[in-house]
Amino acid sequence: MKRVILTSSSGVGLAHADRADMVIPFIYRFVSGPLPTPDHLDGYLGWRESRTFYDEMHWSDCVRVRQSPLIRRQDRAGALLWVCEAYGVDHIELWFDPEPNSQLQLIWILDYLLRFKPSLAESLRLRRVDFDLRGADPSELRHRDVRQFDIAESDVGIASMAWEAYRAPTPELCAGLLDRPLGKLSFLKPAMEDLLSELPSTATGLSATETRLLDLIASGRNRTDELFRPGTPGARVFDPWELGALLEGLAFGPAPAIAGLDSNLATLDPNDTRGRNAAFRRSRLSLTEFGRAVLAGREDFRRHNPIRRWWGGTFLTSERLWRWDRERRSLVAP
Repeated sequence: MKRVILTSSSGVGLAHADRADMVIPFIYRFVSGPLPTPDHLDGYLGWRESRTFYDEMHWSDCVRVRQSPLIRRQDRAGALLWVCEAYGVDHIELWFDPEPNSQLQLIWILDYLLRFKPSLAESLRLRRVDFDLRGADPSELRHRDVRQFDIAESDVGIASMAWEAYRAPTPELCAGLLDRPLGKLSFLKPAMEDLLSELPSTATGLSATETRLLDLIASGRNRTDELFRPGTPGARVFDPWELGALLEGLAFGPAPAIAGLDSNLATLDPNDTRGRNAAFRRSRLSLTEFGRAVLAGREDFRRHNPIRRWWGGTFLTSERLWRWDRERRSLVAP
């Protein structure tokens, strides 16, 4: 029996756990910035065109040949589904942990499989990964008992519906998912609520993660490595670079909530990884008086600072500002 594992980037350790003939981690970040176009995502999983061989990322780039002997080097330009068929794959296991970006990757890949080969649902097995894959030791993963479910056509339909909702130009369909049964996708609902909490609050104008960043700074954690460390409260949704962008938004607006963030960050090239990393390390953070007032609920951050940020397929601006009421778990339209 030949087995393939599809997983998020946090599951790369599965390549060393000897649980499958091939492990394919996906790298896309869907929780920040504009979403990749459907054509781009389909191209990522499809045949690699020779004219874009070195320019565009392809799913096979993340497959380690030594740990995944199922795929021959000469076939690494092939479409994912073609490779699975050509090598007689019997089972495709889905290992995606509960954090929001992994759940978005799960519904994306299920939607893709449904559109291009609906009959593949019979070969899919969903693993209930209720732990942090990134922190799991490969030797532990090799023997760990992780509950497995067959995927029904209805589950794939739910995934497609949820992926369409996240790509929509407003967050209304995503908010509607909170009141619907989501089948075997048991982690999708809490992940979606976490994502909706990243819309500006009706009380303070801050997202949930922005609020936690201010809370941590107010408690004396004034260095960025203390804020960006995996496992730190507030680091569930975003990676360190995404957290850095949120910090810049809190520090460099007309009415800053944070003082002490290195001013070079406002002008450094976004691709200057070394320079930006050094600037973050030099920073010593504190709350401004306005920041303390926002954190206490006496001021609304968004009434004094503009916003231009993507939330799924929704582009948030000061004129088109969707908010989330955390007390009522409800969406507030602009």
